[in-house]
Amino acid sequence: MEGKVFTEEQETLVVKSWGVMKQNAADLGLKFFLKIFEIAPSAQKLFSFLRDSNIPLEKNPKLKPHAMSVFVMTCESAVQLRKAGKVTVRESTLKRLGGVHFKSGVVDEHYEVTKFALLETIKEAVPEMWSPEMKNAWGEAYDQLVTAIKSEMKPPLN
Repeated sequence: MEGKVFTEEQETLVVKSWGVMKQNAADLGLKFFLKIFEIAPSAQKLFSFLRDSNIPLEKNPKLKPHAMSVFVMTCESAVQLRKAGKVTVRESTLKRLGGVHFKSGVVDEHYEVTKFALLETIKEAVPEMWSPEMKNAWGEAYDQLVTAIKSEMKPPLN
């Protein structure tokens, strides 16, 4: 986490674009996950509710709520980043996310695919705002969130 500063300009870009995307978070979240699975179909195996399902992804009743909560958490964490000076996902949530990602066998490549899918989803959601600076701002915010999750990726203590 050290060394990387999330600038005021980056914060402005993230806040402005999230303001536009927020009301459409459910559909954008689903789009985001469908992009992940389009790029890396094997990633579906990481989700217990998709593993043995014959339902088309976009109709799976558990995917949309899950996708929306991940998308909203990612975006809200980006919006808060500069004000807080760090990722603001609750520690208990980070520990849970780290544990789940560890148990599921998530590896660095999965985070890269997810980052690409996130940036593509945002680019399509706010094409008139999209710029290299906005891409960098969202990329930086995502990288800091991933670093926080990875720091908690360990076997649960029981």
